Amino acid sequence: MAVEGLRRPAWAEISKSALRNNLAVLRQVVGPVALCGVVKANAYGHGAVDTAQILVDAGIDGLAVAIVDEGIELRDAGISLPILLLAEVPPETLNDALVYALTLTCGSVEGAKAIVKAASEVGGRHTVHVKIDTGMHRMGVRFEDFEEVLDILATAGTVVVEGLYTHLASSSSKDPEEVAFCAKQLSLFEEAIAVASKKGVHPAVLHAGNSGGAIGLPASRFNMVRVGLALYGYVPDAWLTSVLAEKKLSLRPVMSIRAEVSAVRHLPAGEKPSYGRLRALPAASVVATVPFGYADGFQRRLFEAGAEVLINGRRHPLAGAVTMDQIVVDCGSDQVKLGDPVTLMGAVEDERISAQDWADWAKTITWEILCDVGARVPRIVTP
Repeated sequence: MAVEGLRRPAWAEISKSALRNNLAVLRQVVGPVALCGVVKANAYGHGAVDTAQILVDAGIDGLAVAIVDEGIELRDAGISLPILLLAEVPPETLNDALVYALTLTCGSVEGAKAIVKAASEVGGRHTVHVKIDTGMHRMGVRFEDFEEVLDILATAGTVVVEGLYTHLASSSSKDPEEVAFCAKQLSLFEEAIAVASKKGVHPAVLHAGNSGGAIGLPASRFNMVRVGLALYGYVPDAWLTSVLAEKKLSLRPVMSIRAEVSAVRHLPAGEKPSYGRLRALPAASVVATVPFGYADGFQRRLFEAGAEVLINGRRHPLAGAVTMDQIVVDCGSDQVKLGDPVTLMGAVEDERISAQDWADWAKTITWEILCDVGARVPRIVTP
């Protein structure tokens, strides 16, 4: 297990009020539809146990994870809400999943057989959600195999087909081709629901919408939505912000990343700080070292992309290459001293640097930025 840097002046703040706000916003948007909070990948880098507990206390209806170990971590922390595994897991992990009362996903004929076998070994009755591949082509039951899967699961006395779901490939896209494809996926999902009904299988939980669908695609909501990114304060596509604004609603970023200046240099014009001596200082400058580097999630490409940080609430560019544990910042003529506050992500009064800014600089997506915040960065829950 990675060691947290508790003795290093760099940390991530996880705002309880922002997380609760985002849950409340999503409740207002989707109405009576149940909300399943996606806390896989360490809650998108926010800290799975603390995040899940905040959501439970705020009234989330259920949680979802990607792997069995993530579900067990939450159970060991005392969380008793339904926890859905979002993928079909290897047969050798099924018994553990059932013992810890995790809701299984079935995504194939072979998976259905393995689930029935494991459920009979463990005993009792266990809930399963069947995932239909409607066009994402990553995982899920092929439509032509769907009836066989239902026959296997529905005739087993130890299994309850509680849910049926699919995953949309482009739920937040405005591209006409993708909008049409999304509609095709939903139509196929509706057909699967009808097939199940004809066979006497009536799952209580139907879900297709993720964060993008929950906000911008009402047809994807059914009676539950799976929300991940939006819980953490971001939308999958910028146009969804206007959807919320029309309702006088807004999401708040949950994570801020703070640090303190760990060293200060007064350097003449022309000096080239950090590895590779990539850029000459244009003028005599105060150069501050900040103890946060690419091992913590601040990617090397951010230097060339023009990333900035806030020191004492003022924006400053990097002065040289990002290193594993540190960055160097060109503070110009500003007076900076050891221990001064640094914000790498977050707000200081009217200035803000967001995970979306990082993603834009790095030419990647917000999900990746949040998930990349390293395990050694302590997560501190703030009001």
